[in-house]
Amino acid sequence: MDYLGLLISAVISTGNCGDRNGLEALLHFNQGNYPKKIFADQGYSGKEFQLQIRKYGVDLQTVKRRDKPGFMLEARRWIVERTFAWLGKCRRLSKDYELITKSSLSMIYLGMIRLVLRRIAKIC
Repeated sequence: MDYLGLLISAVISTGNCGDRNGLEALLHFNQGNYPKKIFADQGYSGKEFQLQIRKYGVDLQTVKRRDKPGFMLEARRWIVERTFAWLGKCRRLSKDYELITKSSLSMIYLGMIRLVLRRIAKIC
């Protein structure tokens, strides 16, 4: 996703695939079609993993949580959750109805297309 929460690219994998493996698959299948700087949560931290991702030409920065009690808006941590909420409004994406992963991926792209078209229609 970009900093506005709009989808750049996606990969769907099995449920037993970890987040780190998913990021590497995403970078592998989308050669060069991704930003050069990626922000991620602490699940992607570690020197070995960051060196492994550098072979794709990506600077991976982990955004750490703050230890202060109470609500505090943290930079770039809420963008992904907001995008998942937007996609959750699409009926076919509210639950996993698809049998084929390509169909699921297509529904995700259609949901984002719908979102962008509605934004463009409001502007015009």
